[in-house]
Amino acid sequence: MKATAKAHTNIALIKYWGKRNEELILPTNNSLSLTLDGFYTTTTVDFQEDLKADSFELNGIPEQGEAYKRVTAFLELVRKMAGKEVYAHVASDNQVPTAAGFASSASGFAALAAAASKAIGLDLDDKELSRLTRRGSGSSSRSIYGGFAEWQMGEKKDGSDSYAVPIADENHWDIRMAGVVLTSEMKKISSRAGMRRTVETSPFYEGWLKSIPEDLTGIKEAIQEKNFIQVGEIAEANCLKMHATSLGAKPPFTYWLDSTIRVMRQVQKMREQGIPAYFTIDAGPNVKVLYLPEHEAEVERMLREVPGVTDVILSKPGPGVSYL
Repeated sequence: MKATAKAHTNIALIKYWGKRNEELILPTNNSLSLTLDGFYTTTTVDFQEDLKADSFELNGIPEQGEAYKRVTAFLELVRKMAGKEVYAHVASDNQVPTAAGFASSASGFAALAAAASKAIGLDLDDKELSRLTRRGSGSSSRSIYGGFAEWQMGEKKDGSDSYAVPIADENHWDIRMAGVVLTSEMKKISSRAGMRRTVETSPFYEGWLKSIPEDLTGIKEAIQEKNFIQVGEIAEANCLKMHATSLGAKPPFTYWLDSTIRVMRQVQKMREQGIPAYFTIDAGPNVKVLYLPEHEAEVERMLREVPGVTDVILSKPGPGVSYL
């Protein structure tokens, strides 16, 4: 029982930051993202009757510790759904810097969910797959779809109404995103730990939540109308509000480096020079920059000029989950 799936990472333009249920990974707000073609994970899951335990390789290296525990816990969910007690060998090729703010867990768990469910014989539609993969990583629920997708927080305690829905597919609009790599080192505070600390201690958190509905309405209108300026302004402001909540946490923390701020200032400089570009930053130091294709060469040149930038990876809207 073997299957291989490929999933692309997504970058949230309206951020997911905080949970109402840690175990089921139920968010405190809806979020909206863009799936990218430049970052992806390919995963093979092979269930074998003679295995005594699960095994997990990432980029050819056997994994233990926290990464292994997350994968095996997720496989338990899949086994429970299928009603089968059989262990698997999992091999993932991850073309995303791990735990550095490039949403590696989004593509990773979406590929794992798709490959594992198919290999064990589950026939899941996109909604069911999105709901399943949410249990591994919340943001992975959006990577089931190409282009723009919205993860609905839902209201039910069991999480049955919390999954992503498509907003506009990858062919709707040729909008671009540059992944600005400053470091590939794992961050000291995980997204999960950062969320928890912010929700529990930051006095700014309630204000953040109250601002989300207006941001969502505005950005969805802008996506349908292909209004780049409106998309960019809302996404950049939403990002800054999210990071402000961490500065108000106890103790305060930030994911930014000096070079993160230098990239942000360079993007602002682009706008001063008449190049429409906007940044967004997830729970990590690396920056993502939205721009339009006609400005690609200039945007890339200016980003590579920033001290501390080690690479710039250019992406178009990417597809949803596929099977290989």
